[in-house]
This record gives sequence, structure tokens and C-alpha cells, in this order.
Amino acid sequence: MSDRWTWHGGGLTAARAHYGDGDWIDLSTGINPHPWAGVDALTFDWQRLPDESGLRDLEVAAAAHFGAEPAYVCAVPGSEIGLRLTGQLLGESGLWAEPAYRTHGDVLRDARPLPFDRIDAADGRSLILANPNNPDGRLIDRAAMRDLLARRGEGWLLIDEAFADAHSECSLVGEVGDRRLIVFRSFGKFFGLAGVRLGFVIGPRAIVDRLRALIGAWPLSAAAVAIGAAAYRDRDWIDRTGPLLRNDAAALDRLLCQRGYVPQGACPLFRLIETKDARDLFERLAMAKILTRPFAEHPRWLRIGLPGGADELARLDAALGGV
Repeated sequence: MSDRWTWHGGGLTAARAHYGDGDWIDLSTGINPHPWAGVDALTFDWQRLPDESGLRDLEVAAAAHFGAEPAYVCAVPGSEIGLRLTGQLLGESGLWAEPAYRTHGDVLRDARPLPFDRIDAADGRSLILANPNNPDGRLIDRAAMRDLLARRGEGWLLIDEAFADAHSECSLVGEVGDRRLIVFRSFGKFFGLAGVRLGFVIGPRAIVDRLRALIGAWPLSAAAVAIGAAAYRDRDWIDRTGPLLRNDAAALDRLLCQRGYVPQGACPLFRLIETKDARDLFERLAMAKILTRPFAEHPRWLRIGLPGGADELARLDAALGGV
């Protein structure tokens, strides 16, 4: 299978080139198929540099949404960049819980993988993990995350909460202060606007100050600043979206079960299935113009994103049934 499909999701242009053009459904990512609609009402002044006060206002709005203190929140042009830059600032060796994002293996110096089921063996070491995890969607409750933090010793706990907007009850972002804890959040997944390239690093002031100095005076576009600030303050949309995603995920679960698969994961934006014919299934879905996410290191796995409504769900059902 092409490395392009197994490297990360979102390769729709490559899929069209390889499998042909058509009415594609991209289920290869964990991005909300019901994006925040308020973006259409916003206008931007492209002739002016982004204003520093606007950036601070964005961080205040995001902090309120996360349940964090604004002084600990630094906006960055995408959470992946935040992860990589923070790792450079720390210069720490440590462990990364796998399976996980490929990026996690590059964050800590000389990082070694540790099976997710064995993270309790990482006592005293710096550790990076995702909660909810990707690609299996497992979720660790807040009490267990607090226990992991307490057992770090001189190490750091780095938590990638890219998918945590639908699971605020498990987030550790409110625990961030002047301690060895850093949390990373993503804007684009929950709000369905991945092209904005907006993320946040929430950590001790010493780390946040160094990060701000590193990324400079204008780290984000005027559009990212305005869109993020407005979206994080749209409580009505946020409050409606959580239940909507959970309902859609339940419908996807029912479909997968009816087709003989066992869906895994708590995150409502995607499901993981395990099957001996995962490669053939990926190919069959691609021929039906449905892009999913396979894994070279786990050839029995296929991750399926959330369809964007009844029509897309019906197309997935037909393709899974071989119709």
C-alpha cells in the first residue's frame, strides 16, 4: 500500500490522482464534518499585519473554552508545530505512548516507544501521550491522568488533547500551572476548519514565554486570529455540536456493527476497526470514492472518520456491503 495513505490522513488530491476523480468522501481524518458556520460572516483586512491585542484576545477566548488561565496559553500555527517547538525547548529525553501520532516520536530527544498499555512503567520519565488517543480513540479519565502526572518525578507529562473538545471531563488543561505539565490543543478538528492551522500550547509561564519569543510577533494570520476568537465564544454552537457528534458516532457504530465490524474508540470524530482484510477494504472503499486511513505498522487496522450526514452514511454502508 502506498506510503501516502499510511503516513497521515487528508490525501484527497493524491486519492483522486490514483483512483480517479469523482464525488469523494474524505473519511481519512478525524475532522468534524459539520464545520463552524460563523466563518462565513467574518471579514478580514488583508492589508494590515495581525494586531497583537487580537492575538491576546484569541488566547483569552481559547483559555475560557479550555478552562485554563490565559497566562499559560500560547496560540501557535497548528498543534503539530507547537509539539515540535516545545520538544526543542525542553530538550528532554523520554518516552512516547504508542500507537499514536507519528509526530509524538519526534518530540522528545531520543524518544523510545512505550506500549500504551504499559504507560504505568514510565514512572520518573518524561512521557508524551494523546488523550483521547489516536488512532484507537481510547480515553483516560481525569483521575488516572492526575496519577500519571504525580508519578513523573523530574520528568514532564506532555498531553496531546487534539480531540479533547468533546471530552472536557477528561482534560487536564485546568491542572496546568508552574509544574511539569504541558497540554496541546487543536482548533481545526472539533470546529471542522483544519485549514485555519491553529493550535495552542498550554504550559508553565517559563515555557510559554520562551515559545512566544521563538515564534515571533506575528505567528498567526489575521484570519486565524479572528476565526478562532469568534468560534471559541460561540457557546450555542459548541453546546449543540457535542451531542450532534455523539449521535452521529452512534449511527456510525450501528452501521459498522451491522456490517460485522467491532468499532473501537470513545472519540466521536472517528472509529477504528480491526479486520484481516483491512488493505482490501481500504481499496474497495477507495474505488467507491471513500477515503479512509490505513496503517502500515498495523495492517489489520482501518480508521474511519465521521460521515457528514445520512447520504454519506448510506454511501459508506453500500460500499461496506460491496454493493
